[in-house]
Amino acid sequence: MPTRHDIRNVAIVAHVDHGKTTIVDAMLKQAGAFAAHQQLDDRMMDSNDLEREKGITILAKNTAVKYHPKDGGAPITINIIDTPGHADFGGEVERGLSMVDAVVLLVDASEGPLPQTRFVLRKALQQRKPVILCINKTDRPDSRIDEVVNETYDLFLDLDADEDQIEFPIVYACGRDGIASLTKPENGTVPADSDSLEPFFSAILEHVPAPVYDEEAPLQAHVTNLDADNFLGRIALLRVEQGELRKGQTVAWIKRDGTISNVRITELMMTEALTRKPAEVAGPGDICAVAGIPDIMIGETLADPENPIALPLITVDQPAISMTIGTNTSPLVGRGGTGKGADAKSAVKQRKVTARQVKDRLDRELIGNVSLRVLDTERPDAWEVQGRGELALAILVEQMRREGFELTIGKPQVVTKEVDGKTHEPVERLTVDVPEEHMGAVTQLMGVRKGRMDNMSNHGSGWVRMEFVVPSRGLIGFRTEFLTNTRGTGIAHSIHEGHEPWFGTLTTRNNGSLVADRAGAVTAFAMTNLQERGVLFTDPGTEVYEGMIVGENSRSDDMDVNITKEKKLTNMRSASADSFEAIVPPRKLSLEQSLEFCRDDECVEVTPEAVRIRKVVLDQNQRGRTASRAKNG
Repeated sequence: MPTRHDIRNVAIVAHVDHGKTTIVDAMLKQAGAFAAHQQLDDRMMDSNDLEREKGITILAKNTAVKYHPKDGGAPITINIIDTPGHADFGGEVERGLSMVDAVVLLVDASEGPLPQTRFVLRKALQQRKPVILCINKTDRPDSRIDEVVNETYDLFLDLDADEDQIEFPIVYACGRDGIASLTKPENGTVPADSDSLEPFFSAILEHVPAPVYDEEAPLQAHVTNLDADNFLGRIALLRVEQGELRKGQTVAWIKRDGTISNVRITELMMTEALTRKPAEVAGPGDICAVAGIPDIMIGETLADPENPIALPLITVDQPAISMTIGTNTSPLVGRGGTGKGADAKSAVKQRKVTARQVKDRLDRELIGNVSLRVLDTERPDAWEVQGRGELALAILVEQMRREGFELTIGKPQVVTKEVDGKTHEPVERLTVDVPEEHMGAVTQLMGVRKGRMDNMSNHGSGWVRMEFVVPSRGLIGFRTEFLTNTRGTGIAHSIHEGHEPWFGTLTTRNNGSLVADRAGAVTAFAMTNLQERGVLFTDPGTEVYEGMIVGENSRSDDMDVNITKEKKLTNMRSASADSFEAIVPPRKLSLEQSLEFCRDDECVEVTPEAVRIRKVVLDQNQRGRTASRAKNG
C-alpha cells in the first residue's frame, strides 16, 4: 500500500509531572519552529490559566514540527499530541491516541512507572500502537535508570504486551536541557555523547510507522477534538484516514446517530508549531482543522458524498464519580465580595445565577468533553454531573466560577452499578511513596478506608512504596489527611481499577462542624472565644449566614455557634479595649479541600470571590427536628 514518508504522528504519554510538556518545548525550539528574537514561555503547550497555575496538562493539544534530517533529505512533519498525565482526564488521552500511529512513553528516571503510566500504557497497548520508551530526568541525583527500565519491562509483561510491543527502543533524555541519547548515561548525569535531541528525533523517524493509505479509497476523516474561534465559530480537529480534504469541498457529515447530511468546508487549517495556518488540501495521515460545521461533535466522520463510510465512534471509560451542580441558593446569592463601589456593582451585574445559564454552560462542556455526563435530577435547578474523578469535576467548577457563575455543589459520590443483582462500586489502585517513619500512619489511614494492601517494596533509600486497592469513596477527602499525616512528604497517585462489591459503611471524617446560628459579620471577640472549640475557617469581618459552616468542631457532633457576638460597651471602656488575645489564623480551604471536607448533609457554595461550606438545610430548628426524627426512628 502507498505510504506517506513525509509525515509522522506520535503522542507523548506519561504520568503527571514526568516532563511531557517540557520535552515538547525542547523539540519545538530545536526544530526551528520559532524565530531567534521570539520571547518564549516555559511549558508553551500549557496555554490554559488553570494548567499554568496547577502545573499539569488538562487538555490534549497538538503541535507540529518540521524536522530536517541530517542527511539532507526532504523535511518531515512530525505531528505531536501532548496528552494529560492525570487519569481524571483520561478521555483526552483516549482521543489523542486515536490520532496517532505510535506513542512515546515518558518515565521519570527516579520515580519509575506510576499508576497513570500504567493507565496510558494500557490504552496504547490495547490500540496496538508501537511504543518508544524515553527515560527522562536522568540528571536527577536520585535517578536509578537500570531499575526503572526493568520496572517498565515488568509493566509491559503485566499488561500482556506481545513480543513485538516488548521489543521497544529506549531513549535517555534530560528534557529540561534538551539533550537525548541512545546510550545509557551514569545515574544522576546528563547524557554525555549528545548535545541535542537529535537521537530522539531519529528514533521517532525510525520507529513511528508512516501513515499508509489506499489510493482508491473514498474520503474518510475522523473528528477527534473541538475548538472555537471568535470569527470562524466551531472548529473540528480531525485526522484524515483516506482520501483528500480540500477547502471549499462539499463532504458527507456522518453524525453519531447515523444520519448523513452534506456540508461545505469553509476553512481548512494545518498546525505549524503553536499556530494554525490556512491550507488548501490535507491528505491521508494529516491532522488538520476545519470550520463551517456548527454542530459537529467528537467521534463523527467526514466522508465522500458519493460513498459515505463511517469510522468507529471514539469510546471512553465510564465515569466513576458524580456530584450535584445547581444554582446558588444561599442568602448571599448575587452579591459581590463587598457589594460596595461601582466596580463591585458592575461585577455583580455580570453574575450568572439562573438555572438556564448553568444548564447552557454544562451543555457546552459536553461538546468537547467526552468523558463527562450530565443527568437531570428531581429539582429543576440542579443536575448530576458525572466524571472520571474529583479533580476533573473540581476543574470544571473552577472554570465556571471564573466565568462569573454562582453554584451550589453537592458532596462527591461514587457511580455504582448492578452486577448479578448486587451493588458494585468503583475501586482504585493507589500507589503511595512515603518515608519509612510514616508507614504506620499510612496503613492506619488506609485501614479506616477499607484499603487492601497488594504490594510493598523498599528501595533501600529510606522510602517505601506501597500499593493498595481501595474503594473510590475512601479516597474522597483522603489527600489532605494524607499530607498532614506524612508531614507533607508523601506522594500518592491512584488509578481506576474496575468495580467490586459494595464495601459497606465508611466513616472518613470524625469531627463535626461549627455552624453559624445567625447572619452577620464575624467578630474577633467571638472568634477568640470559639477557637478553643475547634479550627475556624473565617476571618474577622467576613459576612456569614445561618447554616453556614465556619469551622471544624473538635468533637464528632455539629455545634451551632454565634460567631457574630460583639463585646458589650460599658461607660468605662470601648468595645475594642482589652482585646489582647491572639487570634489563631483561620484555615483557608481551597475548592478541592472544601469538597473533601463536606459531609452528606453539607454542600459547597461557589462564587467568583468566595468558596463557602454550608448545610443543605440552613434553618437550625428544621435540622434539629430532622435529626431527632432520625434518632427516634
